[in-house]
Amino acid sequence: MSIRKTTRFTAGLPGWAGASALSALLLASTALPGAADEALADLVEEVGPSVVTILATQEATTEPASMKGRGMENHPFGEFFRQFGMPEGMKPGPQGPKQGLGSGFILEEDGLIVTNHHVIDGADTVTVRLADDREFEATIVGADPLTDLAVLQIEADGPLPAVDLGDSDVIRVGEDVVAVGNPFGLSSTVTTGIVSAKGRNISEGPYADFLQTDAAINKGNSGGPLFNMDGEVVGVNSAIYSPTGGSVGLGFAVTSNIVDTIVADLVDDGRVDRGWLGVSIQNVSPDIAAAIGLDGAKGALVSDVVTDSPADGALKSGDVIVSFDGKPVKSSADLPRLVGATKTGTDSKIEVIRNGEPEQVTITIGTHQLAQAQVEPQIDETSGKQMGVTVAPLTDTARAEIGVSKDVSGVVVTSLNQDGAAAKAGLRVGDVIVKLGSQETETPKELKAALKNEKTDPALVLVNRGGNQLFVAVEIA
Repeated sequence: MSIRKTTRFTAGLPGWAGASALSALLLASTALPGAADEALADLVEEVGPSVVTILATQEATTEPASMKGRGMENHPFGEFFRQFGMPEGMKPGPQGPKQGLGSGFILEEDGLIVTNHHVIDGADTVTVRLADDREFEATIVGADPLTDLAVLQIEADGPLPAVDLGDSDVIRVGEDVVAVGNPFGLSSTVTTGIVSAKGRNISEGPYADFLQTDAAINKGNSGGPLFNMDGEVVGVNSAIYSPTGGSVGLGFAVTSNIVDTIVADLVDDGRVDRGWLGVSIQNVSPDIAAAIGLDGAKGALVSDVVTDSPADGALKSGDVIVSFDGKPVKSSADLPRLVGATKTGTDSKIEVIRNGEPEQVTITIGTHQLAQAQVEPQIDETSGKQMGVTVAPLTDTARAEIGVSKDVSGVVVTSLNQDGAAAKAGLRVGDVIVKLGSQETETPKELKAALKNEKTDPALVLVNRGGNQLFVAVEIA
């Protein structure tokens, strides 16, 4: 309670009565922080043992061929070196193992652990260090780059201290939150703050929903929990905005409700099967709202409907989607998250404004193949050969998304390890890998087999990018 408020409250009291009331109120206000501090300390003591350190190790490698021409842009053969490597005498030596560090938390007593996808992406081994300094090698149950979440499993001697997920929908802006993690390798670091904003879109993909907090989050906090004052996880700390690399009070956490959905899907079969409508959408501007007779700029405007998609015949270009399964669609950013989190095969009720009149349609949600978090063949455990890619089958849906014709066969790249050989060779998300060496790669298993059997290093990879074919040389050993 501020002194200014107290002074106004006691201004009408005469003499010592006013002074006594003021003293009592000031004493009460100074007692409150102590009680709050004690409650915070109790919370940290309770949840601290559930927060873990994640050590992600990438084995020693020789610098990829795609890097061997870096820094030679002005050399007459710079492009040739970039694509196919330098002469033997100019080649760099092997690089030592790389180790990344992040945070995570125990969600189940049997050793189920949640962290960020980017913490373990491209790792050959993942080690989990508990709060009591015990270490366990972890198995990657599944990972989803589109929400930056990953699930690990460790086998301990007995039950582990687990935490519960809270409801991120009910937490309010201004509520106190606590971040626990390992910034800069300093384990069990606790920072406090408030929820600064909800529903943040930080351009990390259409399926993630973020809480913004001013609790200090730094490098190494990634994957760690953001707690409410009941000791429930309301978010997974995933990103910061910083011009300096350090905390400036702008941290972002994937909401616990997204975590709940994604973790359940990954535990089920190791991948995320996202719901799909098959529409192109855009925001409703005030001008568009006025033109179509809407009461305010809200909803998601359907600009196109994909042929033979779930929405084909049910939705039309010009419809404005304002509600999905009873949840409001305030902008176009809301719809992909709501649809993506819906189980495929579900009959969903969608409210639209069509020609100025409200209507309701029911659509059976399909599966978005391109968005599936399919890990194989990111790492070939048998041969140790690695490209650093996540791929999925090339379906009709994927063809429509990336603009390749039906006569193209291959697997589509859904994510890349930015330190991996494929990314450094110039591959992009949405590229179709048609061949590796002389072997066609129509399925993820065929790509894995081609990686295992390829004798040439770097390997010549044929890629289709938006209907155009090109070759790239990728270091695979």
